[in-house]
Amino acid sequence: MAFISRILVMLLTISAIQTTPANAQKMDDNVVRILSSNVVFGGATEREVALDELVKRGERDVIATMILALRYSGDSGIARAISQLTDAKITSWNDAMLWQEANSEVVPHKSYRDLKLQVFERLDPKFMRFLGGERSDRSAMKIRLEEIAWGGVVVDGIPSLDDPTMIDAAKADYMKGDDLVFGVAINGDARAYPLRIMGWHEMFNETIGGVPVALAYCTLCGSGILFETLVEGRKKPLVFGSSGFLFRSNKLMFDRETDSLWNQFTGKPVSGPMVKNDINLKIRPVIITSWERWIASNPETKVLSIKTGYSRDYGSGQVYSEYFASPDLMFPAIVGDESKIKRKDYVFGIRDVGIAKAWPITAFKDIRVINDAIADRNLVLVGNAATRSVRAYERGERTFEISEQVEQLYDGATMWQITEDALKASDGQTLARVPGHIAYWFAWDSYLGANSELYSQ
Repeated sequence: MAFISRILVMLLTISAIQTTPANAQKMDDNVVRILSSNVVFGGATEREVALDELVKRGERDVIATMILALRYSGDSGIARAISQLTDAKITSWNDAMLWQEANSEVVPHKSYRDLKLQVFERLDPKFMRFLGGERSDRSAMKIRLEEIAWGGVVVDGIPSLDDPTMIDAAKADYMKGDDLVFGVAINGDARAYPLRIMGWHEMFNETIGGVPVALAYCTLCGSGILFETLVEGRKKPLVFGSSGFLFRSNKLMFDRETDSLWNQFTGKPVSGPMVKNDINLKIRPVIITSWERWIASNPETKVLSIKTGYSRDYGSGQVYSEYFASPDLMFPAIVGDESKIKRKDYVFGIRDVGIAKAWPITAFKDIRVINDAIADRNLVLVGNAATRSVRAYERGERTFEISEQVEQLYDGATMWQITEDALKASDGQTLARVPGHIAYWFAWDSYLGANSELYSQ
């Protein structure tokens, strides 16, 4: 009966439609709402009728709704309808999302938000914590609702590790020498977080060396970024989790105090109460390196225990192994120029106020030391392509080369010890470490490309 009522309303309203010279049909918003709902939630016949009428209407504001429906129905008829409205070849949800990202001037019909929230609520009612009510109003968000995609898990379906158990290195008999770790050292407190464990959790929240931090690891964009979580003007540090949402193949994390969504790559809130605050989380240095190299440089290190309280296969090379080995993305995101570097090639990136620069990891394949600069800030970078490891330091007017001594640099006059917080000379001079992180090129280029330089040898 509900179906028949909707069709009657639709037919009665459509009977009064006037045709424009371009043969597009003007349509009452309520009819558009009904037809759009049928595209998303209707059966095959309802959807076919609705698609036909919306295509005849000729307006692009319903494309976002069709893309939403295409994701979950796989109906080829939806793809054909999108193609007709876009004049582009659309055969899949991936194609449609890329078109949508490239055409940000197209604003969805007013019915779109309610339909998308209905879909998200059916996937997980907890999603409304992030996007319910005014939170998903277009004027209240820093990103487009139509570009927020479900990542395939519910809220906290990828559980964060909050104040996890750390153990002495000598007790970590589950670790192999070539296992990669995120290495962090703050105020002499050195800790290692194996990627084989963090790949299942993608986030930790804890205090290291007296500094509250969170490591946000986006496996899809290959980046692990260490953020300070005590924001100026707040008494308590923020605690983050994984929302289950993605934006351009990048995870959206959330803070547990306000349920605001944050862009993992930029460290900025994109929806919720935090949006009105001008917050940009401070980035701290973190390195990816092998367990054997980390422990050699930091023998007093603690390491994340395999006893996390969760049942996962923490074996070496298990988590996301197929994705890491593939040149393809799992979720849609526009990829820029790949003539010099491919989408899933790793880069080490540093961002400064208004500027940024990325160094391909392959630049360290034959050399370990690069003397370079970001704008007028002179840097020296020490890297190892085999372990995806790069550390960056201020260098002033000095030019460095690798020393024959282990973990030391030489500037032609003085030997400098490479440490986690600075380069240290025997006479007490120090050169501060500069925060940076590893990422896939597509992610770095997507968020920072317009303001970023790419190092070329």
